[in-house]
Amino acid sequence: MTDPVTRAATLLKGHRESIDRLDAILVYTLGERFKHTQAVGVLKAEHDLPPSDPDREAQQIARLEDLALRADLDPDFAKKFLNFVIAEVIQHHKQHQS
Repeated sequence: MTDPVTRAATLLKGHRESIDRLDAILVYTLGERFKHTQAVGVLKAEHDLPPSDPDREAQQIARLEDLALRADLDPDFAKKFLNFVIAEVIQHHKQHQS
């Protein structure tokens, strides 16, 4: 039987490996998401549409809050995260319109 410190270190290593894999998934997922939002920004610029769509943003925030609750994630955190992503997307859309 291993001592508690060695056992804890082994468990910690396993958790960290999972976290590292999940971080990679998040980064690649965000990369894919931003490819699509960049295409949306180009489309909006080509058709003189506003960079921001408050109705869509409100729907997405409500949707993400619901998903967060079902995923046992703090909905306030999910809302802050999505607001950050939306702000970045709007900045990109504004750049396309310049």
